[in-house]
Amino acid sequence: MFPHAVREIENTWIPMSDGCRLAARIWLPEDAEDDPVPAILEYIPYRKNDGTAERDAVRHAYFAGHGYASVRVDMRGSGDSDGILYDEYLKQEQDDALEVLAWLAHQPWCTGDAGIIGKSWGGFNGLQIAARRPPELKAVISVYSTDDRYADDVHYMGGCLLAADMLPWASIMLAYNARPPDPKYVGERWREMWLDRLEKTPPFIEAWLTHQRRDDFWKHGSVCEDFGVPSTSLRRGSGQGSGRGIECPVYAIGGWADAYTNAVLRLLEGLPGPRKGLIGPWSHQYPDVADPGPEIGFLQECLRWWDYWLKGIDTGIMDEPMLRAWMEDSVEPAPYHEVWPGRWAAESAWPSPNSQLASLWLADGRLSETPPSETQIEYRGPQHHGLDAGAWCSYGNPADLPPDQRDEDGLSLTFTSDPLDEPLEILGFPEAELTVAADRPNALVAVRLCDVSTTGASTLITRGLLNLTHRDGHEDLDPLEPGERYTVTVRLNAIAYSVPAGHRLRVAVSPTYWPYAWPSPEPVTLTVFAGAESRLQLPVRPPRPEDDELPAFEPPEGAPPLDVEVLRTGQSNRFKHYDVANGSYTLTVVNDSGRRRIVRDGLEHAGTVTDIYTIVEGDPLSAEVRCERTVHVGRGDWHTRVETVSTMTSDAESFHVTNLVDAYEGNTRVFTKTWTFTVPRDHV
Repeated sequence: MFPHAVREIENTWIPMSDGCRLAARIWLPEDAEDDPVPAILEYIPYRKNDGTAERDAVRHAYFAGHGYASVRVDMRGSGDSDGILYDEYLKQEQDDALEVLAWLAHQPWCTGDAGIIGKSWGGFNGLQIAARRPPELKAVISVYSTDDRYADDVHYMGGCLLAADMLPWASIMLAYNARPPDPKYVGERWREMWLDRLEKTPPFIEAWLTHQRRDDFWKHGSVCEDFGVPSTSLRRGSGQGSGRGIECPVYAIGGWADAYTNAVLRLLEGLPGPRKGLIGPWSHQYPDVADPGPEIGFLQECLRWWDYWLKGIDTGIMDEPMLRAWMEDSVEPAPYHEVWPGRWAAESAWPSPNSQLASLWLADGRLSETPPSETQIEYRGPQHHGLDAGAWCSYGNPADLPPDQRDEDGLSLTFTSDPLDEPLEILGFPEAELTVAADRPNALVAVRLCDVSTTGASTLITRGLLNLTHRDGHEDLDPLEPGERYTVTVRLNAIAYSVPAGHRLRVAVSPTYWPYAWPSPEPVTLTVFAGAESRLQLPVRPPRPEDDELPAFEPPEGAPPLDVEVLRTGQSNRFKHYDVANGSYTLTVVNDSGRRRIVRDGLEHAGTVTDIYTIVEGDPLSAEVRCERTVHVGRGDWHTRVETVSTMTSDAESFHVTNLVDAYEGNTRVFTKTWTFTVPRDHV
């Protein structure tokens, strides 16, 4: 099937200098010890035996079959590896990775050269490790990641606390970290390791919530702090230079339905070395399996990158445009699209030399092509605005995407253009420049850009948030003077979108966006000064004939999938509930992965995730997030279960968080612990 027969090493131990051992699964060409090959590393905390086993089998065996040693390592404190995982992206994580790369380079089956591939966490640390410039690392493929841990990650957006995902993601890691290692590989010490991990692994939310502005905590691991300097000596197969920042080649991948796409454009603009970008319509899944499609032959694209940079084969990949992005067509709004229609567009450089800024000014309910006279509009934001925002980060589930935005538009200040005389194509970062005032010292502004069809349906194009106390940056904050005018810029998420002739553009503005943004401590009346000082700026890119000449991607390929028995099917949905009697709104999000048995070794795993967001209209201090998790891991007579519950509320001065973990061996509870803490609000 492949050029090379593949041998799989299901577990091996990589020793660290402090005595810790990391667990790895390795796929090798059969003849690699006689004919060494470059190594490809994926280094994440999601457990090679169960959590990512199915996708690993398809991807890593494929790379091995095409002449690479493909290595999947469980980070310290995860899976079967020793130690404790104290937080995301710590220096220890990077230090371990440097030792892993050095270990790989010294194996008899390795040429000494390596690449790193990863999605999400693995995409983050691929960039972070590259910034340390290990000599073995020759190229990176970073999928759905960020260069800025504060401004563009799961914790904060525009200085607003992401209620939709900060606690939910922390609670997922709380449950994931509480799973036991596998007795098959670690032996009788599995229980001792498990109980030690349960006792010592902290809830990550406390550290994240303690740092509510962009301080050194977030600057660590944010590669945008120092992109590096160009190297005059970098070539295929060469070593890395001295200095700081990323020098090795980077292929950055994003998806318009994913939460980690903005960084692709920033990396293309900021990195000094060879780089490419690819943005499809995809959610937070690899591009060969993601919805919305179209899916592509992602693994073949990876091979073209690896062959060029790790083997010195001229695959032509660096002769192609720097950026290739899916220009999305206008569609009727729906919470799920199997395929998002559109076409590929390409740019030879970023920022694009083919785009220009176009302005539309906010008038009295209108978007005007010319600056209008000033109109002062006051608006008291309803607390339940935002329930139809969809998922902050879509995984391609049936209810992830934002539905029709007409209900949301009705809860906002809206400014709508005349029908377009001709199609309008956007590629890049739209921005809303607004002159505003608020009647409270702490306020936020949410801005949505929508495509309004001839039927009146409103499709979300993109959006952005700004905590107005962060108007001059995310480090030194300044409360608002009630009633004073401020001119601010809200950068919306990057997008490529084609608005047809006859459709209208709509800008929606609100001081609330629950549960995306944690609400301000008091109800806010926002004043927007529509006129010459408030406008929407769009990066308009005229269609280019060269786009029609782009070669098509190959269809998806991969190694044969694992044989898996589905013991219980999963489900995913979102439910809204309004209690008329007490004015409360509840959004419940359920993601159940089902229960599956991996046939090769009988390992069973299952998980359910429930997030409940509640708010009472008129009372921002009623906001509450509750996260419930259950995970199962077992084999034969060995069964374990972990249950977690996390809650977050606030008063005017502080946030209050509780985390509970219960762990069971069979039906016997072997561990229970509750963490409760309070963190002062810092201009949030």
